[in-house]
Amino acid sequence: MPADARYDLKPMRTPRTAGPLLDLLARLLENPLTGSFLARQQLMTLGLADLRRIPVSDPFPVVHPLFDGAPLAEKHPANPAVEELPFEGLGFRFESAADLVHAYRSGQTTPLEVAERVLSLSERLDQQDPAMRIFIAQKREDLLAQGREATERYRHGAPLGPLDGVPVAVKDELDQVAYPTTVGTRFLGKEAAQQDAECVARLRAAGAMLIGKTNMHEIGLGVTGMNPHHGTARNPYDPRRFPGGSSSGSAVAVAAGLCPVAVGADAGGSIRIPAALCGVVGLKPTFGRVSEHGAAPVCWSVAHLGPIAATVRDAALAYLAMAGPDPKDRHSLFQPAPHLAGIEQGSLKGVRLGVFRPWFEDAEAPIVAACDRMIEVLKEAGAEIVPVEIPELGLLHFVHSLTTVGEMLAAHQADYARHPEAFSRETRVNFALMRHLRPDDVLLTQRHRARLHRQVIDAMRGVDALITPATACTARPMRDDALAHGESDLGLMSALMRYTPLANLTGLPAITFPAGYDPEGMPIGFQVIGHAWEEAFLLRVARVAERQVERRAPVVHHRLLGVAARPAALSNRD
Repeated sequence: MPADARYDLKPMRTPRTAGPLLDLLARLLENPLTGSFLARQQLMTLGLADLRRIPVSDPFPVVHPLFDGAPLAEKHPANPAVEELPFEGLGFRFESAADLVHAYRSGQTTPLEVAERVLSLSERLDQQDPAMRIFIAQKREDLLAQGREATERYRHGAPLGPLDGVPVAVKDELDQVAYPTTVGTRFLGKEAAQQDAECVARLRAAGAMLIGKTNMHEIGLGVTGMNPHHGTARNPYDPRRFPGGSSSGSAVAVAAGLCPVAVGADAGGSIRIPAALCGVVGLKPTFGRVSEHGAAPVCWSVAHLGPIAATVRDAALAYLAMAGPDPKDRHSLFQPAPHLAGIEQGSLKGVRLGVFRPWFEDAEAPIVAACDRMIEVLKEAGAEIVPVEIPELGLLHFVHSLTTVGEMLAAHQADYARHPEAFSRETRVNFALMRHLRPDDVLLTQRHRARLHRQVIDAMRGVDALITPATACTARPMRDDALAHGESDLGLMSALMRYTPLANLTGLPAITFPAGYDPEGMPIGFQVIGHAWEEAFLLRVARVAERQVERRAPVVHHRLLGVAARPAALSNRD
């Protein structure tokens, strides 16, 4: 990696803990006699010393420094007929929303038959060894009722649009009528939701068949997808490996073929990381672009909802259905009209993409090689690659961590005080650390956040987007001690989150899409971070890239319109 004094994002060197050691660590941190000393040492190692040392002139903290003075569009740009755009990717072809709609219109099958097949496949995947654990909950009669209603609409020639009858999975962080919302815990969600979250309601209004609530990392506080309460979702490219998190089940549902679209939530990479590790597309829109109403109050200033999808076209359809102002979410009110204008363009002529090479190259060699090949694809399409510098990435990551975990602790403070043992040991360790911060540290965190946001905006002046790998490592094998009780592995977490928190802390939109595979056949993702409200541009870049990437079939994959895919055996993957 080239030496650069301005690149300060260092890997975390703390030892991995799991099983009895993780339990002991949680208890020591929660103990008044030992917790303060241990927490102070750990926080200083992670970046608290820099937070307190680096001067900051901003007198006030900010809730969300997003708009940067840019005028908001008044008119809705013209949208291309995205559902009619051809899929031009190479290699394995995932079933798309357009495939399903075509099958319904032609009489090949019906939404009811697809709903029945989803239920059958879900049951089968949980009976295999290892169980895939995609869903926390599925309600058979609810799904079949949706299938019958969609079938009737097609029978009368009156479908609601390009998502009518299309299976869509929902992360169990969002309310959905008739389902409890557990947020991946074993004690929340005792009562079924009486109202859909706003983005779920919009998908339902578009005719989507909501097929169940997907598994996730407990309260979203983790990026591997490990869940000791509900079992851990498995990576369809190798079920011995984790899928990434926290929107683990949503990414697995798409990659395994149960749906072309799923809803995810992203506070630090939780859409993009599992999408990258499972070889699919993940879009985190601009902060406030998709209403958070009806989502669990996990971390309100860095939270985003968005689609995980089999193809860029599917991600675009779901994004357009979900996005837009909502009077019930004040953060969503001041936004330009969502659109997909330009997504059909195959050229990137005139596009300038910024790359900070020391950051870009701080990943495993196969990932850097695949992402460098992707840069060549984008250059051949007309893009210009421009060197940029982003200082203080190390501090940015620490500020993001304190903001996110602090807001999560605030949201669950009462539950944690009453019965800390109800949470996983991993969550307890994170909460215990946060409780030992000084009040002025919290204020200082948000003052730094405003300053760091301006530095990112300055770095992006003159470029249309930043480009990075999606993660610094591919999916790792799961260990038995982590499956049973969770784990604390800050080194792994820092590799998975190396490129994602910047977009959450600033609120900027970001997309990840497949860029290739490592020597063991595990997917590699490529990330593009854009300017506020420029989701259509990100989807345009991703669609250009999609045409040149040869996709491979997951080891675990089934088709809703035909026989199961025939992937190579685990030992024969190249």
